[in-house]
This record gives sequence, C-alpha cells and structure tokens, in this order.
Amino acid sequence: MFELPAEKVAEITRAELLFGDCAQLVRGVVTDSREVEPGGTYVAFKGERVDGNAFAQSAIERGARAVVLSDAPTEELLALAEAREACVFRAADDDPTAFLLALAGEWRARHDWLCVGITGSVGKTTTKDLTLAALEGSYAVHANKGNLNSVIGVPLTILSAPEGTQILVCEMGMNHPGEIERIATCARPRVGVITNIGTSHIGYLGSREAIARAKAEICPVLASSSPSKVAPDVEPALILASADDFTGYIEERFASPLHLGTIEVGEGETDALRAEDVRLDEAGKASFTAIAGAERAHVALSLTGSQAVIDALLALAVAYRLDVPLARAAERIAHVSSADMRARVIKAPGGWTVIDDTYNASPSSLAAALDTLAAYDAQGKRVAVVGTVGELGDEATHLHGLMGAYVAAVKPDLACFVGGEDADTMAEAASIMGLSHEKVLRAKDALEAAELVVGALEPGDLVLVKASRALGLERFSEAATK
Repeated sequence: MFELPAEKVAEITRAELLFGDCAQLVRGVVTDSREVEPGGTYVAFKGERVDGNAFAQSAIERGARAVVLSDAPTEELLALAEAREACVFRAADDDPTAFLLALAGEWRARHDWLCVGITGSVGKTTTKDLTLAALEGSYAVHANKGNLNSVIGVPLTILSAPEGTQILVCEMGMNHPGEIERIATCARPRVGVITNIGTSHIGYLGSREAIARAKAEICPVLASSSPSKVAPDVEPALILASADDFTGYIEERFASPLHLGTIEVGEGETDALRAEDVRLDEAGKASFTAIAGAERAHVALSLTGSQAVIDALLALAVAYRLDVPLARAAERIAHVSSADMRARVIKAPGGWTVIDDTYNASPSSLAAALDTLAAYDAQGKRVAVVGTVGELGDEATHLHGLMGAYVAAVKPDLACFVGGEDADTMAEAASIMGLSHEKVLRAKDALEAAELVVGALEPGDLVLVKASRALGLERFSEAATK
C-alpha cells in the first residue's frame, strides 16, 4: 500500500501543504470519508450533489493523518488538524483527479509490476475478473475492486496494491476522449485488451469510430512500455476479438504504425487463441475447447451467454501470454461467477427463473443478453423485460428501434418495454417486426413493469431483465424473486 512523506507527496503532485509536518508519512488513499482507516489519507472531490470538502473534518475525526482539499480549509478544520497532528493539502489547481493521477503514476513508477490494461465498450469487468482468476496461483495479482475503472478508480487501485504484487490488472473505462490516455499513462500497461467497440457512450463521442479512437489511446502507452522482471520476455501486445468489426481498423490505424504486436482471439482458424465446439447448456452456461498452438483445454464457465466465451478467450490469451499453461488458466476461470446485476441467474420461489442483467446496458450487450434468453432451455414462457439505454445521444431513436427489432427477432413469448419515449420506439419496432400485439407490454418504470408481468409468470418461465443502470430495473428483479 502507498506510503510517502508529506513533503514528497506535495512535490510529486504540486499540492500545497497548508498544515502539518513535512516528514509525516501519508498513506492509504480513499475518496469516501467513511472508508478512512487510522493513519490514512482522504481526498475530497466536489460532486454534483455533495462537496467532499465538507467531510474533511469527519475524515480526521475517523483517524485520517492527511486530507487533500479542492477548496480553502476552514479555521475549524485547521484547528482539528493541529490537535490530531494531521496534514492538510490543497490540490494544485483545485484538481483532486490530477492529484490522484500524479501520485499513483509516481507510485506505479516505483514498482516493477507488469500491468494488464483492459478496456472496451462491454465486457470489461467480466474480462477483468476472468483475467484475475486465470493469473492467480501463478502470480501475486492485484486488480480493481468492482468497477473502479475511471480516472479516479484506477489511481486508487494502484495506490492500494499490497506489498508483493507482481501483476496489476486494471480495467479502464472512459466517457470522453483522452481519459484512456490519462489512465494508461498512469498505470503503464505492458499487455492491453480491447474487448469490443460498441455504442456505450456514443452520446459523448458521436460515433463508433470515435469510440474506437478513444479505446485505442492505450496503444502508444503499450508500445512505449518497459519490460518487467516479473516476466522479462513478454513483449508489449494488444489483444482483440477477431469478430469485432473495428479490430482491423485499430490494428491498421493505431497498432501497426507503432510496431505494436496484436493477438486476435475468436472462433476463426487463424486466431491465435480460438474456441471450438462452443455450447450453452440448459442453464445458458457456456463451454468450449480452447486452442492455442499445441495446447488444448476444455473450458466450462459458470457465466451465462455466448458473450462470456469471448471474454474468457481474452482472459486466457492474457494468461497464455504470461506463460500460464492453458489448462491451468481454464481450470481457474471455471468458477468465476457474475457480479451483482450482471447476468445473475436467480431461481424465484414461484418456480420461474430470472436473469438479472440490470447493472448496465448498451445495444450490443442487450443483443447478447437476448441471445442468451433464446438459447436457454426454458420449460415455460420466455419473457424479456427490456428498459431504455442511456448515453446514445443523437443515435438514441435509431438504436432503440434496432433494439426493439432484435427483441422481435428472438421471438419471446412476452416482452415488456420499460421507460419513456425510447421504450415506445422499441415497442413499436418490435410490433412492426412481427411481435404480436398481445405479446407487447409497456411500462413507465420498474414497479409498473412488475405489476404487469409478475402476476403472469408461472413455474418454468424464464425472464430476462436488462436496461441501463439509471432506470433502476433491479427493482423489477427484486419484485419478481421475492
């Protein structure tokens, strides 16, 4: 875990040490005052609703030995800091994000970790969890908790790495151009993964090509990365899914000019690591044979859906690159289960099954979830409870129409579209594409959807619940499984 003298922290980050002993050791950074541990450091952020500077006093009372502000301290705070022998910093330019990135970047530079950077539109967290599992047992691995994958989350991940860490697995998310560059520059990955190029955040970036450019910001950092003593023979490489229609674009436009090696995974004969005999069992769980060179391994996942196969191949490719035998990695990823609200299969007391995939959604992840619904061996009705998808910008109406059409294509026995006007668009498109009127329901929110759907469920039915997180569709899942 990070630990440096206050004077050195100020030098690295250009923060002003307003009060405290220059020799005071600063360690253990958090951004939530409730998570402060004795001797730790609290960094205050100003949010839309809450100003973290207001909780600096609480952080010191909880035992923080340092607080980093993005505003001027009160006299009361300075008096408390003096009484508790705590340091008070003010971030340069009142920018706590830049403070964290600078501090984490320096801490990263002081350690000979090999970093794996994972980005992409969907599947990042699952691929990160699978990669962590594939490497554990062969290396001492540290990774993001949950989805701490932002310009704030990744520095916190770096600063919390325990002593003895060898491999750092960093999920890297973004909303705007330049964020992947900032995160990657801080983490310095040697091996990179781009899961796919979808439509997540297209409202911010404008097009899938712009999304591809933003994800490819990892390429220059990979190409210029230094070898690690952990795996000195590992050359920098970018791992991609061969079936993604932007893989060639990224390779030709960004990787090749930098002489950055690329590795493709998928189901093609030319893929460096490929899957054969892909199957989904009656519970929708995927299995396949993984092949890399002369090595073959049977992979049986606890994850549902065909998308899990690609995520698993990407993780196995990372492990294979780091000299973990394919069979060992395959065995280790077998027990990785879905995170909360990510394709979590719940058996309801009423006898039906709910696939709770309400953590978030994009058009491509919705299509993958619908494919799982269609492939799952259901004894009763197949029901799709589908909510609107956010951050689609000017493409929202068009893409919601396509999503509605895809719902019709998988032919559920009942479909409930949840949300506002975009849900109307989905419902209309589903009807136009052949889903009969009696199979289409509309609900303004999760609770209304529960009123319409739950009473119609019977033992043996299968229900997919999928939408953007902002819609709160997990409340439907709670009602359907209580």
